[in-house]
Amino acid sequence: MDYETTPLDLDMLRSRWPELRRRMRWEPLFMLPAWLDAWWCEFGEGSQSHILEVKEDGDAIGIAPLRVRDGTASLIGSADVCDYMDFVAAPGKETSFFNAILDSLPQGGITELQLDSLRHDSTVMTHLADIASRRGLAVTCEPQNVSLDIELPATWDGYFLIPSAKQGREVRRKLRRLHEAGDVRFNSFERPEDVPSTMDVFLKLLRESREDKATFMNAGMESFFRSIARRMAAAGYLRLGILQIDSEPVAAVMCFDYNESVYLYNSGYDIRYRDLSAGLMSKVLSLKDSIERGKRRYDFLKGAEDYKYRLGGSEIPIYSCRIIL
Repeated sequence: MDYETTPLDLDMLRSRWPELRRRMRWEPLFMLPAWLDAWWCEFGEGSQSHILEVKEDGDAIGIAPLRVRDGTASLIGSADVCDYMDFVAAPGKETSFFNAILDSLPQGGITELQLDSLRHDSTVMTHLADIASRRGLAVTCEPQNVSLDIELPATWDGYFLIPSAKQGREVRRKLRRLHEAGDVRFNSFERPEDVPSTMDVFLKLLRESREDKATFMNAGMESFFRSIARRMAAAGYLRLGILQIDSEPVAAVMCFDYNESVYLYNSGYDIRYRDLSAGLMSKVLSLKDSIERGKRRYDFLKGAEDYKYRLGGSEIPIYSCRIIL
């Protein structure tokens, strides 16, 4: 086989994505070209872009979206805003792709790979770590965090068979109590023209809900969130959910639809409605909306918050991996 490794920049990656996505399984969501570009515009200063495309007999078999600093290469992104990261490879071509990448990186002066936010089923964990070890490289993979998700049933009534019976009754009780408080509506917004005003509401509720979230959402982070919302809406992946009581926004969730899954990215609520569990109920209603739209999986993303377990989530290990080249 004839292999060729060539550099790309973000503009080239973005323009070629419609072609490339037909050739390979483009996972996870946080490695989409639009996401990488948004992250780079806000946080990329101090790193050098090092995106590589590997071709086999002229056909693309994988993309390595890397950034380099002081000889260490990492995937473009950061663990605080990119819950999962990975390389992108055509199914069945992972071994060829990673061998080509490992041959290429030292030629560019890269001495180490530091890879974070890796699902257990990422190509790094299922292929690269073993390939690097067999080449005699030093490989260290360690648990970094956990994520939780839930396989969705076909109907909303079926959801209550997933958590414990006690928790199912508790969710129903809280929903009844919420509806007794007034006219309850849960509306989803995904059109690009809805993004600016809906993000105003979302960011206000996020900052109000917890002090640590208010600190996290500084000016740079707000710029990133707004950019991601615009880009994901343009691609058809954004779903902003607003819970209202008597037309008053009381909670909000920022989700993404991608490949039959819904990703709960962040949320916020008005603390005046804490007694009604407004924050939790916005997530429950987002789950209900996802089930009714025929989605197969609801991903709560990284973090071991108690509500994720109470709503039926199952743990997924997240790793970091260091490879000395």
